[in-house]
Amino acid sequence: MINIFEVNETNKMIEEDNFDVRTITLGISLLDCIDTDLNKVNENIYNKIKKYASNLVETGDAIGREYGIPIVNKRISVTPIALVGGSACKKPEDFVTIAKTLDKVANEVGVNFIGGYSALVSKGMTHADELLIKSIPEALKSTERVCSSVNVGSTKTGINMDAVRLMGKIVKDTAIATKEDDSLGCAKLVVFCNAPDDNPFMAGAFHGVTEEDAIINVGVSGPGVVKKALEQVRGENFEVLCETIKKTAFKITRVGQLVACEASKRLNVPFGIIDLSLAPTPAIGDSVADILKEIGVEHAGAPGTTAALAILNDQVKKGGVMASSYVGGLSGAFIPVSEDQGMIDAVNDGALTLEKLEAMTCVCSVGLDMIAIPGDTSEETIAGIIADESAIGMINQKTTAVRLIPVIGKGVGEIVEFGGLLGYAPIMPVNKFDCSNFVNRTGRIPAPIHSFKN
Repeated sequence: MINIFEVNETNKMIEEDNFDVRTITLGISLLDCIDTDLNKVNENIYNKIKKYASNLVETGDAIGREYGIPIVNKRISVTPIALVGGSACKKPEDFVTIAKTLDKVANEVGVNFIGGYSALVSKGMTHADELLIKSIPEALKSTERVCSSVNVGSTKTGINMDAVRLMGKIVKDTAIATKEDDSLGCAKLVVFCNAPDDNPFMAGAFHGVTEEDAIINVGVSGPGVVKKALEQVRGENFEVLCETIKKTAFKITRVGQLVACEASKRLNVPFGIIDLSLAPTPAIGDSVADILKEIGVEHAGAPGTTAALAILNDQVKKGGVMASSYVGGLSGAFIPVSEDQGMIDAVNDGALTLEKLEAMTCVCSVGLDMIAIPGDTSEETIAGIIADESAIGMINQKTTAVRLIPVIGKGVGEIVEFGGLLGYAPIMPVNKFDCSNFVNRTGRIPAPIHSFKN
């Protein structure tokens, strides 16, 4: 049983080390909203979300005040809309009406983001999947809070290269559609391999079809807390280093468990999972890159960085698993460039390249995240990067993701401002050599040999 006395130890973390509960995410199943009439689908979606989420923000704020724990975001994830709208939507524009309904109800209930404008196409695309994917640029242009994700591969099924090729085009088209906002729409679009269906973190959150009618997932973050703990054991051996990370992660996760249980009780919605992710922000002292420096590398990207990140990711997960029976989502360390001041500094100083980031994604908890690239990058090159990252996930049996932002009208070395938690980023160079003949092959990359476990 968790009680408030366990949280007292975290007061200093909150006051001095940027510790927070990053999000309470309410997952809502929309499977019972399916209808052949598009107007009825939109009406059902609006009513279902309004029913479950009307008190979400108020409840989160109340818990934060009572326990003195900052709860930064309140969010909603829904059943992948390609499934929900499949019977009613006959063209991409039909799916856009659903995106606008999601945006409207998200605005009315006061959440920061709503995720689930998604399609799961790791083995093949239905007609509805393809329509939704083709609607993404317009959907993200015409909404403010809607986030979109597409799962193009898995260890079990392989990589759907037709979907990868299409997503290269969709990312580029989304960048063009939102070019007046520095291609911000791409910051709300994630391409996954092995997507988890209990992920509370945007932009990749959606409510899995195996989940209950509604659940509460909580995402906890504390890079500053881990860094401060490691400062106390500077120069110690790897055993002490690992134990320190693990114990700190345990404490952070217990706070998340308390918040999750309280939210579950007050909203009368079952508790799902705790996601303990070291998700940085642009704030000074809230950086995963700074943790890597504290572990011993001069800059993120220096030799030893991938090993240091592997240690961090593994120990965070071990500490979280000991603290809660229901750790899930994307637990571990995030390495988004624009949201981490230390990563931005590493890029600006020449220590960190796109290729080194790709290597680091083999051992982090997600992938190539919030990376600004030149606006003239071709859709084939974007598809090639997606394929590379998907291959890492497929072979290593882990979640990987790509959130690239080709900023239209800007080139290498320029800066793009996204604002808020999305931060800012230097535009990074991309390999100029062509991969068109590879990505234009049709079909599916087969699943690896170790996928056969039945």
